[in-house]
Amino acid sequence: MTKPVVLLAEELSPATIDALGPDFEIRSCDGADRSALLPALGDVDAVLIRSATKMDAEAIAAAPKLKVIARAGVGLDNVDVPAATQAGVMVVNAPTSNITSAAELAVGLMLAAARHISPASQALKGGAWKRSKFGGVELLDKTVGIVGLGRIGALVAERLRGFGMHIVAYDPYTTPTKASQLGARLVDLDELLASADFISIHLPKTPETIGLIGAEALAKVKPGVVLVNAARGGIVDEAALAEAIRSGRVGAAGLDVFAKEPCTDSPVFEFDNVVVTPHLGASTEEAQEKAGVSVARSVRLALSGELVPDAVNVSGGVIVEEVRPGIALVEKLGRIFTAIAGSVPLHLNLEVHGEITEHDVSIWSLSALKGLFMDVVEQQVSYVNAPVIAEQRGVGVTMSTDAVSGDFRNVTTLSGALADGTEISVSGTLTGPRMIEKIVGMNGFDLEVPLTDHMATFTYADRPGVIGQVGQLLGAAGINIGAMQVARNDSGDLALMILNADSALAQEVAAQVAAAVGAEHFAVIDL
Repeated sequence: MTKPVVLLAEELSPATIDALGPDFEIRSCDGADRSALLPALGDVDAVLIRSATKMDAEAIAAAPKLKVIARAGVGLDNVDVPAATQAGVMVVNAPTSNITSAAELAVGLMLAAARHISPASQALKGGAWKRSKFGGVELLDKTVGIVGLGRIGALVAERLRGFGMHIVAYDPYTTPTKASQLGARLVDLDELLASADFISIHLPKTPETIGLIGAEALAKVKPGVVLVNAARGGIVDEAALAEAIRSGRVGAAGLDVFAKEPCTDSPVFEFDNVVVTPHLGASTEEAQEKAGVSVARSVRLALSGELVPDAVNVSGGVIVEEVRPGIALVEKLGRIFTAIAGSVPLHLNLEVHGEITEHDVSIWSLSALKGLFMDVVEQQVSYVNAPVIAEQRGVGVTMSTDAVSGDFRNVTTLSGALADGTEISVSGTLTGPRMIEKIVGMNGFDLEVPLTDHMATFTYADRPGVIGQVGQLLGAAGINIGAMQVARNDSGDLALMILNADSALAQEVAAQVAAAVGAEHFAVIDL
């Protein structure tokens, strides 16, 4: 059996490869070299990258088998997430892998800038003993303004409290209560700029944050402020910062990120009171290992067909263990729906009944959509692009839950009307300790049939002899029936036969059987 192919487009830790395990064919290439990357993507199932590899629309189009892009780090500036979503490619990253490393570097830059450590070191190495030139300032009892109180900003706040600093913070997406728990007072940006002796930036790079700390903002800062940016390049306008340093408005700065990277020339480089590093926020052994191991685990899940709930382009959220077995069942119900309907509905209704509704089962709507389109569109369908396909085709989804169930502890039903007005429904459940997947209802007929790889249904006018006739016809075609069940509607005039076959049942054979028994409707279901 051919192993899925995982491409390592950049150097990753040995622990990353160990976490992938032996189930994949591992290949490597230089992802920064487009002439090497694009051909290498031709038959890969997953690609692992860091910051140098650009997985844009061109690269994604060059990888028709691609199922997951894994960024061993936090930022996704080098991944075209909308293009990946359209192609059904899952995008995963490691959002918490480098937060400690980034927070520690921010504090390190702050200390280095406050005490002029870098120029003092350079001077001494050059043979000059200049104690008087490099006097600095203490952090104790100073006010630090943290711009962005997310995971990294919160860690910086915790660490700076240990230096005896007063903390103010600006973050329009957090609450005063959360800020208070971190020992910070929430203020608006103008107040932070005017009151802080030190400012540390911890914002994502968005259209709203690019250039946020520019000439206008820097004109409002407390004279002599020390500014640190270890978040994203472009949030601080480097030209405006250089001018503020030249005028003395900004006393010192520490920068790890730049508007254009790699950066070997910036207007701030001319100043001794600026300490700079080449985007080292995540460059610790611990962060690299955590990032690689985290995304390797996500790749394993994705390539085994599992849902990765924290993928950046999947609306999943936390999935409790009780809900997880139902993901595969509901996906199969979606495939059965389109098999018996022959098309997709105008609107899909998803009803969940029973004890399982104590938990959040909203993820099942993704499963239903994936199953619904998997066998009826040419493109790859995944948990990622199933909602996109549904939107493009105008298929809405409604989900309802009810703690009350009838004959089974839990029952999930997919139903919907087709363009011609025909109503289609299929219900399923999981039974017993082994969580056996079963169909328990179809188009108003009550059933209890285990799901198998090959199934077929025939709806016909109820009369004697049909079961034997079907068995004889399939036997002549070399199809062995593993199990069969027949149900009748309430009036008793229509019967639904559903059978499990040991091998695939060709449509032509099923059509011949349907014609022989006068079936009003038949469907072949291959799962």
